[in-house]
Amino acid sequence: MVETRKKLKIYIPGIKFPSVSLTGNTCALNCAHCGKHYLEGMRKPERGELLDYCLKLARDGYNGCLLSGGMDGRLKVPLDFYAEEIREIKRRTNLKLNAHVGFIDESDLEWVKYVDVVSLDFVADDDVIKRVYKIDKTVEDYLRILNLLTEAGVRVAPHITIGLDFGKIHWEYKAIDLLVKYPIDVLVLDVLIPTKGGTEMENVPKPSVEESLEVVKYARERFDGELSIGCMRPLGRWRLEFDKGAILAGVDRLTNPPRKVIEWAKTIRDVEIIYECCVM
Repeated sequence: MVETRKKLKIYIPGIKFPSVSLTGNTCALNCAHCGKHYLEGMRKPERGELLDYCLKLARDGYNGCLLSGGMDGRLKVPLDFYAEEIREIKRRTNLKLNAHVGFIDESDLEWVKYVDVVSLDFVADDDVIKRVYKIDKTVEDYLRILNLLTEAGVRVAPHITIGLDFGKIHWEYKAIDLLVKYPIDVLVLDVLIPTKGGTEMENVPKPSVEESLEVVKYARERFDGELSIGCMRPLGRWRLEFDKGAILAGVDRLTNPPRKVIEWAKTIRDVEIIYECCVM
């Protein structure tokens, strides 16, 4: 059981830290777990309006935002087209910027230095990459991005989605073993949501709470930095049971837990509530 004096940070991003899609509902991919579904709920400023949108966020007292969107034909989220606006946002506001970037290269280091952190989905199995994302990339391509960003001094928060292989859990342990070798201070664990609305995985069974918590416990044993449970994981009774188990396993950060879990956590941990993305 976790040291009860260890602080638990609870993150609630939706109120003061909106998610922004810079590609609208468009994505060049049709991933088996997403099918572009998660772009639909994001804010969508028009091309050339990102700066004004963020200036308004700052005036209205927001803490920051997630810059995201679908991938283009280069397999990048096209944030490089917004480089000047991103630079101006950081110059003219105190907003914190979290970014999804895709498969960036050396040419992107000019603008990526302006964001506070890069959230990088990480997969440690070549076959899973091909079957889920349907792209011709390998684990080495993900490691190349990690090397590029960490060597440039850019803060990176890798995300592992437990059960990404159509609900099966296996490659996640290798991913943890690879990531602990890098200079990262936050590791995020999500859990597959079988998403309705026509995704290939809408009818796969959810990863079990027990198996998912085994990955959390393994990550806690291997990773010295702050371990976070991200916003993507099943709702309802599943989340209630999983979140309690994750708190007992010693996670440092937890995103959007049920109110019952927050009240229970206060009885065993010192709790701080933060209205930002869990990687900030």
